[in-house]
Amino acid sequence: MEEADRLAALAAAARVSIAAEAVARGEVAAAGENAFSWVRAHAPSLRQGGAGDVAKLAVAVCGRPSGGLGQAGAVGDGVEPASPLGIVWAGVVQGAVAPGLATAVLREQVRLDPVLRDEVRGTVTAAFLALGTQWGVGQMRRLRPRLVAEFGTPGAFDDLQSRLSSAACLSAPVVSSGDVTEYQLRMTPEQAVAMEAAIGPLSAPAPNEETGERDLRPSGQRRVEALAEVCRRSSALDADGAGVDGAGAAASAVHVTIALSDLQARTGFGEVLGSSATGTVLTPEMLRRVCCEADLIPHVLGTAGEDLDLGRVARLFTRAQRRALRRRDRGCTFPGCTAPAAWTRAHHVVHWADHGRSELLNAALLCQRHHTYVHDRRLMATVRRRPDERGRYVVWDLSPGSYDRFLERRAAERAADDPPLLTAERWWELLAAVSGGEEVERRCAEDELVRAAMAEEALLEESTRGDDDPEDREWAYTSTAMAS
Repeated sequence: MEEADRLAALAAAARVSIAAEAVARGEVAAAGENAFSWVRAHAPSLRQGGAGDVAKLAVAVCGRPSGGLGQAGAVGDGVEPASPLGIVWAGVVQGAVAPGLATAVLREQVRLDPVLRDEVRGTVTAAFLALGTQWGVGQMRRLRPRLVAEFGTPGAFDDLQSRLSSAACLSAPVVSSGDVTEYQLRMTPEQAVAMEAAIGPLSAPAPNEETGERDLRPSGQRRVEALAEVCRRSSALDADGAGVDGAGAAASAVHVTIALSDLQARTGFGEVLGSSATGTVLTPEMLRRVCCEADLIPHVLGTAGEDLDLGRVARLFTRAQRRALRRRDRGCTFPGCTAPAAWTRAHHVVHWADHGRSELLNAALLCQRHHTYVHDRRLMATVRRRPDERGRYVVWDLSPGSYDRFLERRAAERAADDPPLLTAERWWELLAAVSGGEEVERRCAEDELVRAAMAEEALLEESTRGDDDPEDREWAYTSTAMAS
């Protein structure tokens, strides 16, 4: 193999030399052809590719006054050996540089000549050849910015990168509900460095040593999930400055309309409003996951299509609560996960659509990966006032469907209560009355919510009766709707 490769390299060098001599002696011109046609006619194997590179080199060496046959009769004797063309030609005739690489180096040299200092042109050519002969043309092109930065005229590298900004772009496609949405993204080096710094730590594989769970997500999936997480964190920071009630909320908030019955029964879909993704439909379970910490403004509709809760930002945990959760949980609470608190979001153990309160005893920090896992597997957790023997405030039931079993037990307990607690439909109606009704209607709604709250407190008190120390109670959250 080595002998055959050496012979092929020498044969390639001979073909270039012969073509250059044909140009220099005028044989190509006498035949009424250009160099490309002459090479294709006399080297049939190059018709498959490569004839153009051979012809370009022949013309470059012999198609100028300094080229052609010298006194010794050798092609290229008139080319300055220290020039870029002379350095490239020396490598070609020795069989060390293929014609394709030689023409690519000369093209790069033409691009860089206007910004290079005169004394370094030969050094740059040698650098291109050294990298290209080892790793090919593709890797050689990556050397261009480094060479401009090191050997260019003052300000040349700044000018090179500043011109890139006009070529950077992100497409604005129509978001598809039933398929992946494809974006085209081109970034400047500055933008790409910032993005990689943000998504790099989030996109690393994260196997779970405690549970033995492997991270089977492919690299592309991990990266796009990391990018989405960075966007969600940016929206969260914007909302922090808008206040807990959403007044002056950030423009990045997501507006979604959905029927209350669909949200609670996890049927149907929610439809995105007021953005370039308008009309996109999301599943109710996806909405529940987004609602935990994202800026989501639900437009919840009753059975007659009336607005039950219009414009209330469902970003329910306050900034102070999230800080307290970071101090308490330290990081993701999923067993075996080591994601720090900065990579997590506050999860409602009992979802707000199921009347879960926005309190610390109904909250747990989860990283994005395990937040999705908990929602997909519908897992329930017990939140403690004091840590257990392993230092955990949050203990997860990892059996699939544990959240649904909890809701069933809670519904059965409520069915036996007297007086009955508020239904979900009635709860939303009362909230709408409190926020936008007439004075008498608003007061009546407030009274009914207070009575429901008192009944709920009585149930909680009954469920914990007999404990010696209230501070040591474990609270598996069983709350219904309460006016805060």
